[in-house]
Amino acid sequence: MSVDYNTLKPQANKLLAALPASDYERLLPHIKYVPLAFNQIIYKPGEPITHVYFPYHSVISIVTTMQDGSTVEAGLVSSEGMVGIPVILGGDTTTTKAIVQIGDGATQIDTDVLKSEFNRGGALQSLLLRYVQAQCTELGQGLACNRLHTIEERLARWLLTVTDRLESKDFLLTQEFIAQMLGVRRSGVTLAASTLNRAGIISYNRGRINILNRGILEDTSCECYQVIKNEFARLLDNSPRDNSE
Repeated sequence: MSVDYNTLKPQANKLLAALPASDYERLLPHIKYVPLAFNQIIYKPGEPITHVYFPYHSVISIVTTMQDGSTVEAGLVSSEGMVGIPVILGGDTTTTKAIVQIGDGATQIDTDVLKSEFNRGGALQSLLLRYVQAQCTELGQGLACNRLHTIEERLARWLLTVTDRLESKDFLLTQEFIAQMLGVRRSGVTLAASTLNRAGIISYNRGRINILNRGILEDTSCECYQVIKNEFARLLDNSPRDNSE
């Protein structure tokens, strides 16, 4: 396989960047750069997960959909993680859907290749298991947040998470999509976003969000943001690998 190193940008995904050079080089012949477009479905409930994805500056929501069509976000994956975690936990399918909410690109790896490397019991296995633990914290904290905190607090937490993982204060997201991810009515998001906008914390115009005052946005958010952020930092060593190894 011919690899275009200029396109792959492995350092753009923090999990891949944290792998020792020797582990990454074993994966290199099997990896492929793929573009990810807004609203693209990565996998659906009950369908085999044939590939895993290590996003660059894409943002992918892991979504639970009810029988009446209502949705709520169970997890958020960007440059800090991987989409397709069920395959390393022994299941090739899941009940959730993975959908791209902000497009960019990702490293794609065949499921069987990743499983083989994971089963070696080396650095990749340790790293991904710690990532799973971090995701479990995000899921559990998110459940508590959705039950106990206001829409404004939850919106602030979600915007902070997106801006952290994109490493950008400026991005495109519709109110309809945010409402689906938070599991609330669009009118609730409109009201909360208008409050933040009037306070000069964010600017919001035609789907473009810009974080104007991060400090006040953090004050507006509930404690869940910091709990999740601290746990990701504690569990994941995202320092770039030494390519001289």
